[in-house]
Amino acid sequence: MNEPFRQLGQRSEIPASPEAAVLERVPNPHRDRAYAVRFACPEFTSLCPITGQPDFAHIVIDYVPGAWLVESKSLKLFFASFRNHGAFHEDCTVMIAKRLGAAIEPQWLRIGGYFYPRGGMPIDVFHQTGPLPAGVWIPDQGVPPYRGRG
Repeated sequence: MNEPFRQLGQRSEIPASPEAAVLERVPNPHRDRAYAVRFACPEFTSLCPITGQPDFAHIVIDYVPGAWLVESKSLKLFFASFRNHGAFHEDCTVMIAKRLGAAIEPQWLRIGGYFYPRGGMPIDVFHQTGPLPAGVWIPDQGVPPYRGRG
């Protein structure tokens, strides 16, 4: 590995904020292939910046790696750092995309933030960096639209 791990293989505290979280990376052992990686976080939480009430979401990240892969424990800790962070849904989703993109410089990145209703209205937020590289298959993110009890 080219970079030392600060979190992998040892006890790690949840960062106090997303800004304090460190996204670690590992070299991509298959740089000769274009392939997709998916992370799903079905229990993402953050706080409403106005009311302080919790917001819940299902976050799905798809990316085509370049030279780097994100180290999954650091990604989990990054997600957990939002638990006490006040931000609107759009800010959380785009912040995740920007931080992940800066850390691993993927060929392509897509994130879907499927937030549960607050005030009776679900908010879904999507971000994509550009066209999918040729020859890469990406399945549907598999998160159905919110239907309530119907």
